[in-house]
Amino acid sequence: MSTLIVGIDEAGRGALAGPVVAAACMLPAMKNYPVRIGDSKQMTPLEREKSCTWLIKNCVHGIGRVEANVIDRIGILAANEIAMQKAVKQVAKIHKNLYLLVDGRDKFWFDYPHSSIIRGDVSELCIGAASIIAKVTRDKRMVALGKKFPDYEFEKHKGYGTPEHFAELKKYGMCTEHRKSFLRNL
Repeated sequence: MSTLIVGIDEAGRGALAGPVVAAACMLPAMKNYPVRIGDSKQMTPLEREKSCTWLIKNCVHGIGRVEANVIDRIGILAANEIAMQKAVKQVAKIHKNLYLLVDGRDKFWFDYPHSSIIRGDVSELCIGAASIIAKVTRDKRMVALGKKFPDYEFEKHKGYGTPEHFAELKKYGMCTEHRKSFLRNL
């Protein structure tokens, strides 16, 4: 049985509000992919959407999410690891002989052999694919939260620390989706 390579990345780790979302993705063996795959931060929202739609339809993948209240309770690193574990668990339901390529330098624990790769979303296509799935999934969640909490305009800044978001926090205070542990000085 051959070893299958799975890329893992997250979105929302540095945000002030909303969940951290991780994705695990195993690309099909192809010479050329019909969509752009790479670092989600270097793509337009339209490119990400198109790529994500293709990836979800054509790749074995998993998605894990950990909400803001849990991040406050256990910390962002532990929450990030849990989100990644959830994503890998979904892939492992389909395939068992996995080797994980994880974006970043953190040394997370997995039940499978793995390597951490700094800037892996740029250098490894499977990690780039995971970054796209994680970002699009999280962005959709933030758009939904923007409808639930319209004063905060989450659909615009996706919960990150933009000047507009800080102005909203100053005016309205925090909502239940804010990471209070990230905003202790407000």
